[in-house]
Amino acid sequence: MFQTSAFDYINVLDKAADASWLRESTLANNIANATTPDYKRHDVDFQSLLERELMDTKYNRNLDSRIHNINLSRLTAASQIDMAAESFSYRLDGNNVDMHIENVELASEQIRYSALTDSISQEFARMRTAMGK
Repeated sequence: MFQTSAFDYINVLDKAADASWLRESTLANNIANATTPDYKRHDVDFQSLLERELMDTKYNRNLDSRIHNINLSRLTAASQIDMAAESFSYRLDGNNVDMHIENVELASEQIRYSALTDSISQEFARMRTAMGK
């Protein structure tokens, strides 16, 4: 069996893209429930989890060693939907979804997802170039 770190960045980008897709779906669900009484918005926070994981690694010499030592299973398990993102409500019906905020967050997440998938494609293109194909 060969030990390689060639796919380390791709693996992390893949987990980030999965979390971004989950956040897009969650935000779309918030928008769909904007008029549901007592509905509380949900959210997914993968970015702070990844930042913590990068800072917690004991191999802080360079980014390559940090990425190589990330625990991918922790990233997968922890990027779940936060069911009580914000429990307050300023509306009389008990719903706390603000359509303006949700739409801005959704647009931002769509841009992030597009950037992540482009980055994955570029990583594979670099590998093809390195292999001479």
